[in-house]
Amino acid sequence: MPNSLISKEDHQFMKMACDLAIENHNRGGEPFGAVIVKNGQVIAAACNSVTLDNDPTAHAEINAIRCACRMTQNNKLDGCVVYSSCEPCPMCLSALYLAGVSRIYYANTSADAGNINFGGNFIYNEIKKPHLERSIPCIHMQDTDTIKSFNK
Repeated sequence: MPNSLISKEDHQFMKMACDLAIENHNRGGEPFGAVIVKNGQVIAAACNSVTLDNDPTAHAEINAIRCACRMTQNNKLDGCVVYSSCEPCPMCLSALYLAGVSRIYYANTSADAGNINFGGNFIYNEIKKPHLERSIPCIHMQDTDTIKSFNK
C-alpha cells in the first residue's frame, strides 16, 4: 500500500502496537503487540502471552480479537482495523479473516520474525502440502455420523 494511503492516525496506532511489543519483550514476553481500532477509537490492545499463559494460541492478535469481541459483544469485528507489530502468522491471519476486520497494518515482516526464530513460514508451507505429506499427517475419516450435525 502506498505511503500516501497511510495516515498520521495509522502511524499513531501502529506506534501503540509496537510500544506494546517492546514493553512485553522488556517484561520477558515475546516481542509482539496488536491494537484493534473501530471508528478511530481503540477497542482492544494486547500482547503475545504464549509463554506467560502456556497457551500456544495466545498471540497478540488473537488476544486482541478476544478482547475486542468481548468489548463489542459480537464475534464479528466488521469495520475494525488491526495494527500489529508484526505480520500476522497463519493462525492470526485466519482469525482476522474469520472476525471480518476491514484492514490489517503490520510493521515487521514474517521474514523479520523468522530471523529471530519466530514466524509462520513453516506453517504456510505445510498448508500447501497434500494432507498426508504434512509433518503432522491430516487424515480424513469418512463414513462418520458427524455430518448429521451440519444438516439441521
